[in-house]
Amino acid sequence: MAETANNPAPARAPEVVTTVTIPEEKGAKLEALPAPAPEAKNIPEEKAIIMTTEKAAPALSINALRAKSLSGILAMISFIVSLPILASVIWLLYMRDYDCENLLRLPRLQTGIGIALLFMFIISTAALFLRPKFPMPGFLLAVVPLLVMLTVGLALLGAYDMESRKILASPRWFKLKVDNPNNWNNIKSCIYDTKICDDLFLKSLTVKSYDFTMKKLSPIESGCCTPPAVCGMKFVNATSWIKGDNGAVNNTVPLDSDCDDENKLLDSDCDTWTNDRNVLCYDCQACKDGFVRTLESKWRKLGLFLVLMSLFLFVSHLFLFLATMWELVVVKENI
Repeated sequence: MAETANNPAPARAPEVVTTVTIPEEKGAKLEALPAPAPEAKNIPEEKAIIMTTEKAAPALSINALRAKSLSGILAMISFIVSLPILASVIWLLYMRDYDCENLLRLPRLQTGIGIALLFMFIISTAALFLRPKFPMPGFLLAVVPLLVMLTVGLALLGAYDMESRKILASPRWFKLKVDNPNNWNNIKSCIYDTKICDDLFLKSLTVKSYDFTMKKLSPIESGCCTPPAVCGMKFVNATSWIKGDNGAVNNTVPLDSDCDDENKLLDSDCDTWTNDRNVLCYDCQACKDGFVRTLESKWRKLGLFLVLMSLFLFVSHLFLFLATMWELVVVKENI
């Protein structure tokens, strides 16, 4: 009996050693060895969890990628839309000023608008770099100058009828300056020095009456170098016309307006006209209107450009701001 009690101990010793060393190498617990069935059941569940997470992660990354790509495309569009502003700066700074325009100090205004547009381009580009980290400040940084740009453009177009008298280069400002006798005397002398009427005279020496009436004249040529059409004068050459009986106005020619004041101005232009090439119709209201229309044509185009550019940039920056906010929300959900 003593021998049988002492013999089993050395026979079981290697089994205990093997059961202890094997779990330590595999990093498992001792209690998991006698029950292999539950481990076999747990492995598929863990694999299923891993598979579901692997399928969900790509869905979130695709949304984040779409939002990021959309923001990048809109940022590129905003930059491309702002490039015409840079081109307009070059045009304004290097464009030749119209003759006699410097008498109204408009070249200074032209240079000032060009410099302001250059800053607008820099601000719009800077807002694109601030967008990823500071979307709201970047949006406001671009929008505030755009509103100023829109206001200036509307003023140049004459949208503010009453207030535009004090706004430089607006239609009513032009008329106010031209109606000033001191300003007009200087402008009239400047127009005469440009010899625009002398050039028209040389070009029309061999032109007949019908061909001359079909010729397209500039506002200054038709207003300062020739008498108004309503005067009914007979054509000799571009700067020489014969008045009708007693200088009467030809009522068969339709007027642009039924206003009595305008009719009186036209009548006075007919009386003011003279064939003296030093006088012609430089003192006519038609000459003043022709000068104003010439300047308005240039500054209206600039005003229209400012309005369109401000609207396009505002829309592009607005959509870019919305896309950036969407990108931030998607990235935050993904985290």
